[in-house]
Amino acid sequence: MKKKILCTLLASAAAVLTALSGPAAAAQPTRLVVAFPPGGPADSLARLLAKELESELGRTVIVENKPGANGAIAATYVIRSPADGSVLFLSSAGAIAINPSLYPNLPYKPAQDLSPVALVVHTPEVLVVSPKNPIKTATDYVASAAKRKEPAALASSGVGSMPHMTIELLKSQTRIDFLHVAYKGAAPAIADTIGGHVEAFFGDVSGLMPFINDGQLTALGVAAPARLKSLPKVPTLAEQGIPNVEASNWYGVFAPKGTPADVVGQLNQAVRNSLKAKALIDNLASLGVEPSPSSPEEFGELVKTDTAKWAQVVKAGNVKAE
Repeated sequence: MKKKILCTLLASAAAVLTALSGPAAAAQPTRLVVAFPPGGPADSLARLLAKELESELGRTVIVENKPGANGAIAATYVIRSPADGSVLFLSSAGAIAINPSLYPNLPYKPAQDLSPVALVVHTPEVLVVSPKNPIKTATDYVASAAKRKEPAALASSGVGSMPHMTIELLKSQTRIDFLHVAYKGAAPAIADTIGGHVEAFFGDVSGLMPFINDGQLTALGVAAPARLKSLPKVPTLAEQGIPNVEASNWYGVFAPKGTPADVVGQLNQAVRNSLKAKALIDNLASLGVEPSPSSPEEFGELVKTDTAKWAQVVKAGNVKAE
């Protein structure tokens, strides 16, 4: 009798657990974490993606902004979350591929703590100046810098940022010691470039397109392997005789390490399908970029390659975090 009662209780408990892990669990929202405050390009991308993912996943997708510590706050939050696909990290290349070599005591290790889900978009770097500047090509800018007694000032959005890494690549390839002017974010760097307070700036194309389109900035060259559809008349740096200066501040989705492969696969397919949405494609086009879908394996290889690349640049340039 006791055995029968025990079996009945166990069966009931199993039924309850099954119910809890079924539709109710599936219906709980997915959290898409970004390491930037509301209102910026990363936040806008996250909200666009979240809207499309809701249709693909069949549940609410909430964007959570966790800025600070160069992405460490957001990354730490994600890696401590359940490895079940309910919490995802939309990160730029910086927090994943640059930070590990820039910060010796980084509280997270991307390769060990995060699983690549899908690449979302490539955001190449573009060299810009004020339209009042008589220089109109990257070739002329480098030639002019080489002749000066004082180093030519070249701005970035901060120490260790992708624009800074691009400057270091440019210095290495041209053997010209540009004066790196590190701003606290892209907005003040753009404002000072427009105002002529600093001569040139390397920035993400997505943040520069509005200013290029309305004539406030002139694009001299793109740090990409091919010309951009959004800037077809602007040649790459390689086309202008400056090879091996390629930098993309890509954005991609990650899950906590240990997330089951089938869940990663489902999330990857959801992202890929979301990137086909016309509203998302049109919005990205207005920022000068286009969707860059990938498999988890392809994205993982990109992360690995870029991590090694930027580690070499940080070491060669003796770049130190502030």
